[in-house]
Order: sequence, then structure tokens, then C-alpha cells
Amino acid sequence: MTQQVPSTEPELAGVRNFRDVGGLPTTDGRRTRPGRLFRSGHLAHATEEDATFLASLGLHTIFDFRNAADKKLEGPDVELPGVRNVNIPLNDPADGAEFWRMVRDGSVDQLRAILSDGKAANRMIASYRTIITQRTAEHSRVLHALADDSVPALMHCAAGKDRAGVSIAVTLLAVGVERDAIEADYLESNATHRRYKVHRSDSSPKGMSPEIMELLSPLFDARAEYLRAAFDTIESTWGSTENYLAEGLQLTPEVRERLRARLLD
Repeated sequence: MTQQVPSTEPELAGVRNFRDVGGLPTTDGRRTRPGRLFRSGHLAHATEEDATFLASLGLHTIFDFRNAADKKLEGPDVELPGVRNVNIPLNDPADGAEFWRMVRDGSVDQLRAILSDGKAANRMIASYRTIITQRTAEHSRVLHALADDSVPALMHCAAGKDRAGVSIAVTLLAVGVERDAIEADYLESNATHRRYKVHRSDSSPKGMSPEIMELLSPLFDARAEYLRAAFDTIESTWGSTENYLAEGLQLTPEVRERLRARLLD
């Protein structure tokens, strides 16, 4: 259902999960316009060739949803000439720091304790729900910026899957993209060449054993149940997607029409 730009992907040696969010169908028969909204993992490891390609997209704004801990671990984004970089952390800088240290450094016994028996997937579901309920001001800021002057735009977090995934989904909801198409685009993050590279202090076969990778898998998967938890939270909190957009995100009909004009064919 999605229409991506596969010819661009081999050019990005140091950026994971990049894609154009173009070609997605809306409920009123339109499609998202290619070249207007992009998504990816972080840009900290972009090569010179990657930066040249990204600069060729004519970006106005890069929205970076990472927190201070992410940037300390990965580094700052590459600077692109004439492009505005806007950092809007979508979780608290200290949130989960000890947890993610355990992911990198923990033994198999420690990982079993915090991730087994569905605990990892449940943590992800809770995180998606929290991004919806506690980050309405941030999402409202992004959408108003897109409506005003920030397109073409690139949204990213660390892996380009969760924080960026929810933000892209919210943006697509605001312009009326079909739910199935939003989900299909989100699940593209599972492609082998897109997935975030798991970093472990012990990169030996023991430290990256099949059991450890299986325990970690729910954290690095894009799962339909995660995104559906976000959608369900919208419905249960605001009663409907329309109420969420109008009351939660403060999007007036005029702002939504400007969004559609900027992002749709």
C-alpha cells in the first residue's frame, strides 16, 4: 500500500530507516505527496555522501525527537546547510536510562528478569500510550510548524521507529491517511536494512546469544500492537480521533486544511 523511494536507500550508508512518506492514500481519495515528509533514524553517523543526498531533498526542518541521553550516546545530527534543526524530546531525558543501560550491559539472567514473559512488549505498549497522553503539546507544536512553514520536513528519533513512528502516524491522521496505510508504513521499519543496530557492551557470541537477541527483540521490533495501542489510547482518552486532533492537539479546521495543502497531492 505504501509507495517508497527505494532508489535513495543505497545512498544512505550511515542513516538507518530512511524513507519518503509519499504515496499513502487518504480517506477522501488523495495521496500524500512525495518529497514533502520524510522519516529516518538519527543522522549522527551520516557519511559525507549521506549528507549530500539529504541536502538535495530541499528540507526546511529536521525534527529530532531524541533526548539528551540519546544524543550523548549517538552524537549530534549532521549539520545540513540552510536546514533548521528542531529538537523536541518526546520522553524525559532520565526516563529509562537505567533500563537501557541494562539492555546494553546486562547479563542474560538480568535481561530475563526485566524482559521475559511479555514484559518487554508491555513496556513498549505503555511507552506508546504515554507518548499519546503526555506529549500532546509537542505533537501540536510539530503539526502547527508543518502547517506554517516547515515543509519539506524530516522526522527522526534514534531508530526512527517509536517516537518518530508515533509522530508520523499522528501527522498522517491529521491529513486523513487511511489507518491501514499508516500501519503499513510503520511496519516498514522491520525491514532488515532499516532496523536499528543493537549495541551491546559484550558483542561476543555469548553477549549476543540467540536467547539475548530474542529477549531484546520486542524492543527493536515495529509491531502492529504497539501502534494500535497508540490509536486505542486516542479513542479512549478523547473519544474519537477528531476530538484528539481538535481538543488534544488544538488543530483548527484552517490549520488542518493548510496541512493537507502542504502534504497531499
